[in-house]
Amino acid sequence: MKVEQQKDSKQKKIVQIEDLSVSFDGMEVVKHVNIEVNSGEIVGIVGESGSGKSITSLTLMGLLSKQAQVTSGKIIVDGEVLREADRPFDERLYRRFQGSRMSMIFQEPMTSLNPTKKAGVQVDEIVRLHTDLEKEKRYEKVLETFQAVGLKDAKKVYDSYPHQLSGGMRQRVMIAMAVILHPDLIIADEPTTALDVTIQTQIVELLKDINKSEQNAMLFITHDLNLARRICHKVVVMKDGVVQQVDTPQALYNTPCNLFVAGFIGSPQMNFMDAKCTIKGNDVTLTVGKHVLKVPASKKQALIDGGYDGKTVVLGIRPEDVHDSQAFISNSPDSVIESTIKVYELLGAEVFLYFDLEGTQMTARVNPRTTLRTGDHAVFALDMEKIHLFDKDTELTITN
Repeated sequence: MKVEQQKDSKQKKIVQIEDLSVSFDGMEVVKHVNIEVNSGEIVGIVGESGSGKSITSLTLMGLLSKQAQVTSGKIIVDGEVLREADRPFDERLYRRFQGSRMSMIFQEPMTSLNPTKKAGVQVDEIVRLHTDLEKEKRYEKVLETFQAVGLKDAKKVYDSYPHQLSGGMRQRVMIAMAVILHPDLIIADEPTTALDVTIQTQIVELLKDINKSEQNAMLFITHDLNLARRICHKVVVMKDGVVQQVDTPQALYNTPCNLFVAGFIGSPQMNFMDAKCTIKGNDVTLTVGKHVLKVPASKKQALIDGGYDGKTVVLGIRPEDVHDSQAFISNSPDSVIESTIKVYELLGAEVFLYFDLEGTQMTARVNPRTTLRTGDHAVFALDMEKIHLFDKDTELTITN
């Protein structure tokens, strides 16, 4: 079945997931999900374990178990409807797409590669199934692809069994399998989790280069938020099977739509504390225990318009916006807080200071030249222009 595509001069809509819901034995695990991925775009799906991110990708790829049911919505790839709630799973249709027009890179190559077959033979099988190339041409194509994904001694890799290759090399073989037929869509499900940090960086750069040169669509599933920020053009945040927010990584960091996204995006986590809002004329303050903080003009109107006078809201502030420099404290007398340092943690180019504020654990990310140490009485000033405010009941943002 073909559907009309909305095209522009630069990008083509490759993936459209519309109102997708998936259930296992009557329990809904993915709920009314909407995701689009264009050509030349890397879209990340992030969330906690059980958030529905992997189920969404497996549904897209046609790899769900028979116990799963698509109860609403549809999946469109390159203009063709692959899956619909009111239509049985079409295995023949998916086989036509899998490998040639869409492919998947799995988390652990040792569980995806056949240990009894040489690496090159396994990649060759993909080409043999989907093309009419003769054996010699297929062999050349596999070697070229191995070299393109950074496997320099391509002939040796071709004749090696998976256990004879390093973890990074095995993952590059998996990437070669995914890209050898130049698919429109690549789904990468936690492709760097099993690798060390150095190899992770290399694989991420490789995937970015492939996306840029091939102009394919890429869906990148991960729980690593920093990784998502490095590779993705936009990110889908999921919780309990529901999409919470879709935006660029920086926009998610700067303007989270709710308390979950604010706490999930960023490391260390955003600081949260309950604060009582007081509105007197045009002045708005937030009281946290004995500390009274003046709300700046850029934030206060939302509290006034929302009728938050006398109500408790959730005040959020990121660790880098909690300052210990004397200059900042002197210029911010209406946002000063005091506490005792519980833990001093030096991390090379920065220091994390942990302390309690009215029973809430707080973190400040400060310059390593700070003189504060464990046990010291500390004075901080909050950058009130950078605060985030959330409704205590709905957990939705008030000010973003």
